[in-house]
Amino acid sequence: MRTPAAAIAWEFGQRHRRGLMALLASVVVLGAIRIAVLTTEPHPELGDLTFALLVPVPFAATFLYLLAVFTFGISGDIAARESMYPPRMFTLPVSTAALAGWPMLYGSAAMMLLWFAMRVAAIFPSGAAVPMYWPALFAASLLAWTQALTWMPYPFRGMRIVISIALLISIDVVVFTALATRPRESTMCLLLSPLLPLAYVTALSAVGRARRSDVPNWRTRATPAVTSSAPQRDFRSQAHAQLWFEWRQFGRTLPLLVAIVLPAALSMLFLFHETDAIVIEIVLSSLLLPSFLAIFVAATAGKTSANASDSYGITPFLATRPVDDRAIVVAKWRAAALSTIVTWMIVGVAVPIALVASHATEPIVDIARNVTDALGRPRAIVVGLLILAGLIASTWKQLVQGLCIAMSGRDGAVKGIAFATLVALTAGFFALGWILNSRVRMAVAWYAIPWLMAMFVALKLVLATEIMRRGFARGLFNRTQLIIGAIVWDVCVFAVYGVLVLVLPEILVRRHTLLLVAMLFVPLVRLAATPLAVARNRHR
Repeated sequence: MRTPAAAIAWEFGQRHRRGLMALLASVVVLGAIRIAVLTTEPHPELGDLTFALLVPVPFAATFLYLLAVFTFGISGDIAARESMYPPRMFTLPVSTAALAGWPMLYGSAAMMLLWFAMRVAAIFPSGAAVPMYWPALFAASLLAWTQALTWMPYPFRGMRIVISIALLISIDVVVFTALATRPRESTMCLLLSPLLPLAYVTALSAVGRARRSDVPNWRTRATPAVTSSAPQRDFRSQAHAQLWFEWRQFGRTLPLLVAIVLPAALSMLFLFHETDAIVIEIVLSSLLLPSFLAIFVAATAGKTSANASDSYGITPFLATRPVDDRAIVVAKWRAAALSTIVTWMIVGVAVPIALVASHATEPIVDIARNVTDALGRPRAIVVGLLILAGLIASTWKQLVQGLCIAMSGRDGAVKGIAFATLVALTAGFFALGWILNSRVRMAVAWYAIPWLMAMFVALKLVLATEIMRRGFARGLFNRTQLIIGAIVWDVCVFAVYGVLVLVLPEILVRRHTLLLVAMLFVPLVRLAATPLAVARNRHR
């Protein structure tokens, strides 16, 4: 490459070309929907729910994807003191200003282009005054400061989280306070413009310090003699030591990511608290956020070091530990369970506080009241607990299922799963918004869903059988373990099925459909494939 700009542009384009092409395709699809609707209805009456499905949710998904791309991926130990800028980039023969400036410039330009594309291609509710310029600056500022704070080294573990949350919430508060007064476009642009150069100065300092390995340490420095004689941590067993290692390395990543993203998402309640559909969408997105982020966090759990930002699978450090393959997998599963519990404690506290503080509780209370009137108080409580348990279980499920791909040691597979998830999420919301606009399409979809589910269940069972056969051939499972595993899976399936039958009357959903739902929900294929992936990557 002749210039640093071209080299860094090639870095992003080569590594993320499929994702960027999918993002462009989603904008094109959105524009096609706009053209098709406006051709039949010059002034369409777009409902709040349809707008929420077609615009904010896909925009949020693409925003998170660009955030991951231009910060070089929020992976590894986000609570670590060291910078999260990729060390491989420091070996390039370019200046520190180029390393900090070009990713920030490309990211800011991508965010602005994303907003303008959505602004032109999306259909907004009739009568809605959608601003033109300042949201682009707002998105670029959020990305720029996320880059600067992610690349900055810190003197204490966890300090990055505290500063990131405080600063990003401050930006949100300034913008939403200004929105309450309905300022002019020029006023908002003047308010947001200084944030970009300030973020660049901060990022320049952060990358410079990281490039020379300048990591501050404000702790009391011990002499070598004291360090060598310091008491060592005792563990009850090898399994306990492995669990401690997994928790320290990656167990805290999901709670910290949720602690950063969730306040920004919930801050939207202060802006849209008078629009019921948007409030419901924000709450629903907040509840689905842990499961969504768990997909990406699962990839970091497949690394053996938070600093190995480009290496997945089993390195010699983990391969030579005196534990068998199953013990490594079980330790990761237990760390995922602890991570899930801590994450949902954060969500369980943050969501009610945000609803009460923003005076946006009325739509949620109305839904709870309607469910109670339709099902009765005891059954409504069971439904609520079931939904909460399903969300928590889904978070743990995403964490442990992602281990199969991450532990395989194939970078392309890890990035492919994340890319496919973003594509499926965006396409799913597009399809849902399209289906909900027609009763005929809703009827066809309702009839076709059980058949599609039956196909996925059949595929799931075939793959599970083949994986268990290979695991048995390699000595990872014996007959007793396979029988016990099958019994446990059947018990879990029928337990979920029984709860669904108890809660949902047959007049709403057929019994065979509920059984298919239970069989799809309980993990099996990638759960069984994780030990096989560990063994293959560890001993090759």
